[in-house]
Amino acid sequence: MARSTRVSSADSKEPKPTIIRNFTDVIQAVDDTSGLNPTAQRKARRIELMVVIIALGGVFVDAYDFTSLGLGEIQLKTQFHLGSTSLGLLSASMAVSALFGALFGGYFVDKLGRLPMFLLDLYFFVFSAIGAAFAPNLWILIAFRLMMGLGVGLDFPVALSFVAEFVSKNRRAKFVNLSYINWYSAAIVGFISSYIAYSLGAGANLWRFAVGFGAVPAIVILFLRYKYMTESPLWAAKRGDFEAAANVLRRTRGIEVQIEPDQEVSNSFTPLSMSQTYKLLFSSTYARRTVLAGIIASAQSIEYYAVIFYLPVISQLLFGNTMLSAILGSMFFSAIGLFGSSFQAMICTRTGIRPLTLGGSILAIISLLGLAIGHGMGVLALEAVMVGVFMIGHTIGPGPQGMAYGTLSFPTAIRASGVGWTQGMLRVGSIIGFLLFPLSMAAFGFVSTFVALAIAPGIILLATLIIKWEPVGVDIELEGEQVLQSLKNSEPEVLSFPVSSSPISSDPIDLI
Repeated sequence: MARSTRVSSADSKEPKPTIIRNFTDVIQAVDDTSGLNPTAQRKARRIELMVVIIALGGVFVDAYDFTSLGLGEIQLKTQFHLGSTSLGLLSASMAVSALFGALFGGYFVDKLGRLPMFLLDLYFFVFSAIGAAFAPNLWILIAFRLMMGLGVGLDFPVALSFVAEFVSKNRRAKFVNLSYINWYSAAIVGFISSYIAYSLGAGANLWRFAVGFGAVPAIVILFLRYKYMTESPLWAAKRGDFEAAANVLRRTRGIEVQIEPDQEVSNSFTPLSMSQTYKLLFSSTYARRTVLAGIIASAQSIEYYAVIFYLPVISQLLFGNTMLSAILGSMFFSAIGLFGSSFQAMICTRTGIRPLTLGGSILAIISLLGLAIGHGMGVLALEAVMVGVFMIGHTIGPGPQGMAYGTLSFPTAIRASGVGWTQGMLRVGSIIGFLLFPLSMAAFGFVSTFVALAIAPGIILLATLIIKWEPVGVDIELEGEQVLQSLKNSEPEVLSFPVSSSPISSDPIDLI
């Protein structure tokens, strides 16, 4: 297989251009920046970080919206006269539409590209945040929550797929797991904005101010995506548009690229239908990974969405029955989550994500059982400590690693579909958590509910022990090329298409 050359010879004053002949050369150009001079390396890393932060901006908006409505749940119960069933319905509405947005949206992210979907999903965020803030009743609020869910379900597959395909190999796992840092940063921003609105006298309409303000970061990120985002170089190359891939490399890596495509590669590519995509996800090569990612994502979301969405209520039990206690308590525990998220992102490349999943699951089991014991004994100090332990265990382990498994286990051709599947299973778990948690609290009480919740991390622990899969350090793209070639040989009439003569746009406006 031809390899690109970047380092100049001793007699040459100018570095040799990177030669792009095929998809593998594009992979190497993305993965390996060692041939760049130190100044170019630093610039490439800065650009890489900036683009990744913008790409993960939708996660920030999702987290902000989620935590702000979670805080508003206290007021909504009174303002809209919500019982346990209607509260669970409101809580689960966004997750239902996010489920469909992820499962179907992931496929279209693979089919149509990362860049168009980057822009589309944020329009859902902006309109739904504003509409929810002015909702006059429960059903209008649910309608806008459904719109928000479509955007959320679509954003995770496009954002995480892009990060995995844009970032160099030695920083890929770290940057994929930055999404959880974004999540808790947004949560803290949400609680701070709620505190400011509360201090300014928002009163019973605090939830409207908090939810509506979510449109502001969404608009900012939408502008940044229009101005700076680019197409994934690997996706463009996979579709046969090596010029678009080369443009991204020139602008983000600062290297000279020369295209000399192999004849066989330049005449055909291998798009997949939706049925072929999901057949491949559950093929002998990928089935265990697909199942493991789905189990971790769904089970962790049951524990997480039950605990975190009701964190303001738990904070009031611990620190006092006031709105200020709910805000400050939630902010404190989110800060612990931010610490755990940052720690795991820094070490995941060295440790792998499997050990973090196992260790975090054990901490989550201990903390949920400890919460039940502390509440049953009436020891608030123990409850507070156990909530903190839960935040550490969840944010180090199954929380971020579920999506990391879904992102890092699949090649470019089906990566967004893999992330969509994982995100869809996460939403299944969140629906269960949203619906059952308030009903269980009302029927069985706090202690029994949290004992039952400990089953979720137990399932994750068992599944991870049985399915011994570690994606960090594995050449997923090379493996994917071999699998896709086998599929093409078995179904040539379906998988052979001419390359479009129209180039794929790599940047709507100048990237840098």
